[in-house]
Amino acid sequence: MYLTRRISYVLCNSPAFRQLQHSPIVTNSASKRCTSLEKQGIRSVLIEIRNCNAISIRTYAKGKDKKKEKGKSKVVVNENQINDLVNVETLKGQMEKAVIQMEEDFVKQLSLRSTTGAIESLPINLDGKEHKLQELAQIIRKNPKTIVINFVMFPQAIPAVLKALSKSGMNLNPQQDGTSLFIPIPKVTKEHREQLAKNAKQLFVKCKDSVRDVQMKNVKQIKKKDKVSEDLVRSVEQQIVVIADQFIAQAESVLHRKQVELLGDK
Repeated sequence: MYLTRRISYVLCNSPAFRQLQHSPIVTNSASKRCTSLEKQGIRSVLIEIRNCNAISIRTYAKGKDKKKEKGKSKVVVNENQINDLVNVETLKGQMEKAVIQMEEDFVKQLSLRSTTGAIESLPINLDGKEHKLQELAQIIRKNPKTIVINFVMFPQAIPAVLKALSKSGMNLNPQQDGTSLFIPIPKVTKEHREQLAKNAKQLFVKCKDSVRDVQMKNVKQIKKKDKVSEDLVRSVEQQIVVIADQFIAQAESVLHRKQVELLGDK
């Protein structure tokens, strides 16, 4: 006995549905039809029999094939192959230098309590040249709450120093008295911690940009080389990107630890 056909579907372009629409369906063949539909890429099929005279078929669009994404080959770094076009040790050394510089900046600029060491190494732009503050003035910790900077030798540097201190992110409010600056050491507040955490992120971005600059510089160099196959150039370029990603991940890990320290997170 044939059943009255009532077919509802979403994936209307499927050949299986066209076939199903123009042929009678009997109950004992329903499961075979379902299997056939699933083999053609339909993720799920719902068959509902109502009053023994209707079959309702509903299909759902198939999602992205995640297996294909997972199946993408990973780039394996072959240093011998890279060395054919660029010096791997030099490449890594330049990238590592950027990470080390970031770590040093963290120590100098992101202390919860301002230290004389952080102030001594503060870069000052004077007459077109960059100097460390300790080269221009005498820095003394007068007491646990005050730092004094004496500019007897270079009083003309005071405006540049005030500008550098305001941009340092150390939350300092220096008071000038003649050729001296008196700097009260600020209390550690929540706002101060959050500002230092933002400064840490800025230093990380600077480090990341430096690593990418090394990456791009070396990629440009290998593309200019003569008598080198495109496949080799492409392969080495991908490997250089992987190396850069590794150093950036290392820097990001350092950033995370520093921000946890600054914000007081457990």
